[in-house]
Amino acid sequence: MIRLVQMEDAPVIAAIYNHYISHSISTFELEPIEMAEMARRIKSISRQYPYFVYEEDNQLLGYAYASEWKSRKAYLQTVESSIYLHPEAQGKGIGTMLYTRLIDELKTLNIHAVIGGISLPNEASIALHEKLGFEKIGQFKEVGRKFDKWVDVGYWELVL
Repeated sequence: MIRLVQMEDAPVIAAIYNHYISHSISTFELEPIEMAEMARRIKSISRQYPYFVYEEDNQLLGYAYASEWKSRKAYLQTVESSIYLHPEAQGKGIGTMLYTRLIDELKTLNIHAVIGGISLPNEASIALHEKLGFEKIGQFKEVGRKFDKWVDVGYWELVL
């Protein structure tokens, strides 16, 4: 079931996110996030933008949200999207369901463009974005450094 995030979800969301901090280049954060910090982020983001979780058998398996793309007023109708799944939930269609729900909600909010930044390589994320109509619009070379390696970031855009 997909539902809006609740503050009580913060510990599980932090645990999912911290897995990616510690084991992947999907995020450029380097240190695990405390539950209180994740709760602060959830509260801040969900005040203005949609933030959904996927729950099955009372277990939160993933989350997706939109956030501010840039702070200048001309960017108000453009958002950045993010999605993270519990490692054991990958490959089950949950990401597609979550992202589809997020995109459908963004359409009702007069959002014009959705930007997805993907640390490369990440074939699963690229496949998800392109399956839902995102197009690659650019790539920055070696803009992040994690696990003693330089990492490229590609950007995909969906015009609604």
